[in-house]
Amino acid sequence: MGTNDQTRSLPRGLRLVAVAGAAALTLTAGLATPLDPAPQQARAADDGKVLTVAVAQSVDSLSPFLAVRLLSTSIHRLMYEYLTNYDPKDNHAIPGLATKWESSPDKLTWTYTIRSNSKWSDGKQATAEDAAWTFNKMMTDDGAATANGSYVGNFKKVTAPSPTKLVVELKKPQATMVSLDVPIVPKHVWEKVSDFSEFNNDKSFPVVGNGPFTLTDYKADSYVRLKANKGFWRGAPKFDEVVFRYYKDQDAAVSALRKGEVSFVAGSPSLTPAQAASLEGADNIQVNDAPGRRFYALATNPGAKAKNGKKFGDGHPSLLDQRVRNALFMAVDREAIIEKVFQGHAVEGEGYIPPRFSQYYWKPSADQKLAYDPAEAARLLDQAGYKKNGDGKRVGKDGKPISYRVLCHATDPNDKAVGKYLQEWWGELGIGVQLNCLDNVTDPWLAGKYDLAFDGWSVNPDPDFVMSIHTCGALPATPEDTGATDNFICDKKYDELYARQLAEYDPAKRADIVQQMESRLYDLGYMNVMAYPNAVEAYRTDQIKSITTMPAKAGNIYGQDGYWSWWSAVPADSGGSSENASSTVVVVGVVAVVVLLAGLGGFAVMRRRATAEDRE
Repeated sequence: MGTNDQTRSLPRGLRLVAVAGAAALTLTAGLATPLDPAPQQARAADDGKVLTVAVAQSVDSLSPFLAVRLLSTSIHRLMYEYLTNYDPKDNHAIPGLATKWESSPDKLTWTYTIRSNSKWSDGKQATAEDAAWTFNKMMTDDGAATANGSYVGNFKKVTAPSPTKLVVELKKPQATMVSLDVPIVPKHVWEKVSDFSEFNNDKSFPVVGNGPFTLTDYKADSYVRLKANKGFWRGAPKFDEVVFRYYKDQDAAVSALRKGEVSFVAGSPSLTPAQAASLEGADNIQVNDAPGRRFYALATNPGAKAKNGKKFGDGHPSLLDQRVRNALFMAVDREAIIEKVFQGHAVEGEGYIPPRFSQYYWKPSADQKLAYDPAEAARLLDQAGYKKNGDGKRVGKDGKPISYRVLCHATDPNDKAVGKYLQEWWGELGIGVQLNCLDNVTDPWLAGKYDLAFDGWSVNPDPDFVMSIHTCGALPATPEDTGATDNFICDKKYDELYARQLAEYDPAKRADIVQQMESRLYDLGYMNVMAYPNAVEAYRTDQIKSITTMPAKAGNIYGQDGYWSWWSAVPADSGGSSENASSTVVVVGVVAVVVLLAGLGGFAVMRRRATAEDRE
């Protein structure tokens, strides 16, 4: 998932990327949650080592055809192999289920060699037929295309001439052929599914997979348990199990870490500055803080509509005016947000892709930049015809005072803090702000019943996915359907640029087109990026001896583009170092900077809409 990750919330999905550890010791942890109110002290499990990860996001679906939340897609990284993976050091494409790949001279036919040493957990061989079936199902079944349909929209034909040969024929060149973030599933299991739009893969365990871990148990809004795959072709994890425990209260998760009841805390999607500060210097706890792969934004309702042209929802009509959208953003003091809300654990937002991905990172020119300027914001609103009345309130075309409903994630303290500033800043413009902080922002988001919403995605090394969610083709087919769109943006110029970048194989030329797309999004004002939050997370050094970060320098543990972190993790009492762990590890006693992708990136859900806390 464009990890989907991303990040991760808003109605569509962040992808919590978490990949699992290795085979030797760990601790079982009981957490205090509404479903499990009596926490237990972490202890060495009688049957093996357990690594417990506290997460602030629940699973949207355990079906890789539907899931878009960061947590869910991270779990799928552990359960299933993808054709290719990303090197944890520098993000370049490396073998996954495919050992090698090559394209025809015209770039329209791609041939992948499928490894012969990958088996499904039920003992059957994983083959090219499984990959061909996965892609063909996505090409022919709308339900199966819910989460990752953008990857196969340009596919013409997919075949498996032999168990180790996969051939993909394209309608036109596609630059993402070595970064297809699609979990390959076992045909002999999934061909029995009758309705992919309804099947959540959460009733029968263990779930058949071929990744480093096998899903063995799940309880909604409580936990997900995975067992190490001892026969994994890359080598068995060192922890015997990895458990993701859900905490609605992030302070409770931090407390559980202090008590040793969990091994790792990712946050929602990151730890708050206060939480991180409280853990600094604590016995047996390491805090990682580094540049993230996520952006934090305000999304504007552009007038929800479907592909069939039917409009729905009830977004405020004033937001259809670009001058109004730009004015609102010019009345947001991003420097104050970085300093007072994130307390320095973030970088001021500008373009759609974080600075971590330097090839695609874009900044507006001095003339283009919507700098903080309340006076100019007021002038734009006057120009657009939304002037103040005798009471100092801006009024709409209907003569009523303007008050915007802002969707807010109840579990994200940043949303609430920034929301209060919006009430102050926009209040000075004469505009009211009604914060609508919900546990579930997905339903109103998908229904288009909001004016603005806190949004965010975790960006993958290849930006195609997060760019695709703003195309006209991502809109739902009808108002009753679930599309892949983030917030109903549909702009023909943007679509033309998207098609060009997808067909461009020259890295520099493609990056230039992607930056033009970011510029277009910025000018339209539907998606206003306020910050690039750091990845801030913490773990217990008396439970985890070492663990791989991604990237090697200033990298995150949770929310990676791959399964490196949990697969490589070495239990603290395991003695020697892990032969599987890469050179990029955080070692106990060493201060390591870690990048965290979070939340929404925070954002995900079935329509592929993220909910500011969900996406990857």
